[in-house]
Amino acid sequence: MSKISSSKLERGLGLKEAAALNMLDMIGIGPFIVLPIVIQEMRGPQCLLAWILGALLSVMDGAVWSELGAAMPAAGGSYVFLKEIYGPKSWGKLFSFLLIWQTIFQAPLVIASGAIGFSQYFTFLVPLGPIGQKIISGLLVIAIVILLYRRITTVGKISLFLWIGVIATILWLIFGGATHFNPKIAFDFPTGAFDFSFIFFAGLGSASVQTIYTYLGYYNICNLGSEIKEPEKNIPKSILISIVGIAVLYLLMQLSVLGVVPWREAMNSKFIVSTFVERIYGSNAAIIATILILWIAFSSLFSAALGYSRIPYAAAVDGSFFKIFSHTHPKKNFPNASLLILGTIAFVFSLLFRLKEVISAILAMRIIIQFIGQAVGIMILRSKKPSSFFPFKMWLYPLPALIAILMWIGLFLSTGMYFAIGGVIVIIVGAIVFFIRAYYKKDWPFTEIL
Repeated sequence: MSKISSSKLERGLGLKEAAALNMLDMIGIGPFIVLPIVIQEMRGPQCLLAWILGALLSVMDGAVWSELGAAMPAAGGSYVFLKEIYGPKSWGKLFSFLLIWQTIFQAPLVIASGAIGFSQYFTFLVPLGPIGQKIISGLLVIAIVILLYRRITTVGKISLFLWIGVIATILWLIFGGATHFNPKIAFDFPTGAFDFSFIFFAGLGSASVQTIYTYLGYYNICNLGSEIKEPEKNIPKSILISIVGIAVLYLLMQLSVLGVVPWREAMNSKFIVSTFVERIYGSNAAIIATILILWIAFSSLFSAALGYSRIPYAAAVDGSFFKIFSHTHPKKNFPNASLLILGTIAFVFSLLFRLKEVISAILAMRIIIQFIGQAVGIMILRSKKPSSFFPFKMWLYPLPALIAILMWIGLFLSTGMYFAIGGVIVIIVGAIVFFIRAYYKKDWPFTEIL
């Protein structure tokens, strides 16, 4: 960890910038795309439960990230956490390698998913065929990389500017829903809406897969640990602020839509928010709303790409990944090679994949190693380290970690058999690659044998 701590990255982000970057990462095109899907899965206004469940999981897991991020504020986030938890000279090597292995695939998938969603909403303004949409999504990825190609203090200022536009848009949508709210439409529950049968919980699980996708990003600031001022205070605060703030906004936004557009109509809408605004203010306002949604999508991709670019960088600086990822810009002090490589892969993915499958694939690929691995790991680390190692300690320990583990297991199974098996296969292949690499490098676990 010493190499990472002493890296050239600049501590230039305060609490405001940290919270803004987290919230930008969380609010992307996701909520505007998944709103109708969540209604479909739950078949009625009871879909609000899926948003509440997503918020609960985020709070529980956010406590784990807060404790780890405050104790080990370094570039790379989970890479550093997993390596320290499971032993930097033993199993930690495997877990941290698997995280980077997955990141090379899932980080570009996350960026690509936002770009694909952006291009789909763009068609509300300009009708485009499949090829045209792919061109838009690819150009968006290129624009994000160009905008991020600068020093971190400038990036922090850009994030605050983008954040203002994001929050203003969400508040406008909520205001519109509140002033035109019809409770008869909003609470038009179908017969058997709360029968708590297997079908109910299966629908809740599938809907929660979608909602948790929109919450992902509350931990983004941990990937920038080496660039945060007073990280022992600002990392936990920014995580809690972003989760609570976004949860309130999501619930109010979903309720606003349900109070204006009947749920049976809303669940089949491709541009639900544009339809919502059009119903209230007319077609011109719907165009403005769509432009603002595209602003939000762009802002989220900006934040996500920034955080993810630091993970392979941290591993490369630590000697556990390809050396090229450790390269930083000679004047602006940011990991330019990592940004360019991940951006290139995201560009390719944005041209190849569809959105709905990408969401399940992202979660299935990450849950076991990163989320469950960390929640179990915090309890292991607590048993190994003195109390002074943790400047922040989660409330009601170990309850939040245990709840997070159970909820992540349920969510993993809810991604569907195809994606769950795929996630396991990615781990197995990554482990094989790790052991082959370790054998030829005469590294753990082959050090003594060879």
